[in-house]
Amino acid sequence: MNKKKVIVVGGGAAGMMAACSVSCNLAFTELIEQNEKLGKKVYITGKGRCNLTNAADEDGILGNIVTNPKFMYSSLSNFDNKETIEYFESIGLRTKVERGERVFPVSDKSSSVIKVLEEELKKKNVKVRLNTEVVDLITDEGIVKGVKVRSTKENSRIENIDCDVVIFATGGVSYPSTGATGTGLKILESYGHTVKQLRPALVPMNSGDEWIKQVQGLSLKNVKGSFYLKGTGKKKFDKPIYEEFGEMLFTHFGVSGPIVLSASSKVGKYFYDKKIENSNMVLSIDLKPALSKEQLDNRIVREFEKYVNKDFCNSLDEVLPKSLIPVVITKSGIPERKKVNEITREERERLVDTIKGLDVNIASLRSFNEAIITSGGISVKEINPKTMESKIIKGLYIAGEMIDVDALTGGYNLQVAWSTGRSAGENCTAEDK
Repeated sequence: MNKKKVIVVGGGAAGMMAACSVSCNLAFTELIEQNEKLGKKVYITGKGRCNLTNAADEDGILGNIVTNPKFMYSSLSNFDNKETIEYFESIGLRTKVERGERVFPVSDKSSSVIKVLEEELKKKNVKVRLNTEVVDLITDEGIVKGVKVRSTKENSRIENIDCDVVIFATGGVSYPSTGATGTGLKILESYGHTVKQLRPALVPMNSGDEWIKQVQGLSLKNVKGSFYLKGTGKKKFDKPIYEEFGEMLFTHFGVSGPIVLSASSKVGKYFYDKKIENSNMVLSIDLKPALSKEQLDNRIVREFEKYVNKDFCNSLDEVLPKSLIPVVITKSGIPERKKVNEITREERERLVDTIKGLDVNIASLRSFNEAIITSGGISVKEINPKTMESKIIKGLYIAGEMIDVDALTGGYNLQVAWSTGRSAGENCTAEDK
C-alpha cells in the first residue's frame, strides 16, 4: 500500500498537533512554516507561560467558546481538554492547574510546550521545512494535488510540491509580528471558501475620556465590569451586553486586562457591524461589587466619622486607590474641600452611585497588532466538523484560528487549536485505515 503524502501548512499550535497526529504508517508528513522556528505565537501566549488548556468540564469549555461552539462538539468529543492534558503528560510535559482552572506547564515556560511537540515531530519522522511559505494550492477538478512554495528569502523561485492531502493551519491576522498575515485565508478564499469578517478579539479598548490619563497604570482587582449601549431619553442604559467579575487595567489609551479582553470578544461585533455610533458603548465599573449600596453607604459613614473635620478629598484613602480618588470626587459632584461633616445624605448617595458605577466611554477596539486572537475566518458551514475536511476542495483540511471559531481567555482558544488539529491529522488518511 502506497503511503499518502501529507503537507501541513503552518507550524503553530494547530499545525504542530495536526502533524503529530498523522499516522506515520499511512503517510509521509511535511510541515511547512514561514518563520525561522516553530510555535512563534505559542511562545508568547499566557505572557510566555502558555496557558495550554483549561481543566473545566464540557459545559465550561463550550460555554467559553464565543463563536460557533456547536461546530466544536465533534472535535472536542474526539480530543477534549482532559485528553489534551494526558497527551502532553505522555510526551513529557508536566502540567499544573491554577486559578480559574487554567492549565500551565510546571516549568512556567511556553518553550517547554514547543520543545515536547518538536520532539514528537522528530519521533513521527515529520519533515520540517522552515523559512518557507505556501503561496498557492495545486488542484485538479476540486481535488488537492499539491502546493506551491517559495523561500521567504528575496527573489526565491516558486517550487511545486506534489501531495495527496493539505492541512491548512496558518492562523488568523492577530499579532502579525508572529507571521500571522492572513495569507492562508486569502488562498482558500480564492478557491471558493467564504471568509467571515475578521475582527480583533481578546483585545484592549480605546476611550476618549480625559480622566483616564490620570489613572493610567492603575490595576483594579475584584471589580465588576458591565458593558452597555447607551439608552435614549431618560433611560441611561439598556440591559448589559456583557458582565464579568475580575481584574482590569487603565492604560494611556483606555482599558485592558482580563475583564476587558473577554468583553471585546462579545462586544466587538457592535463596532464592526456598525450597530453603534462612536462612544455609544459604556463600561460601567462597580468598584465595590461585594457590597450593596446600603452596605457601601454604611462603610462611607464610618469613614466620615473617622475624618469628621477633614476635607472630603482626604476622607477616602481607605476606600479607593489613591489615583482614583480625584476622579470619583469630580464625578460625584461634591466639592473636594467641603468638610466631611457638611456632606448631605443626597451627596453621599451620589458618591455611592459613582463608586458602584464608574463609567468609561468606549470609543473602539485596539488593532490586530494587540489582539490575542482573530474573530472570523473560514465559514464553519464549509468544513466537516468531524474531520475538518473542506466541503469545497477534496483533500484539503483546515484547523485552528483560520476557522470562524473563537473563545474567551483561559486556555480555550488553544484547546480549539489542539482539538481541530488533532481531528485533521487523524482523519486526513482515514479512508486508508
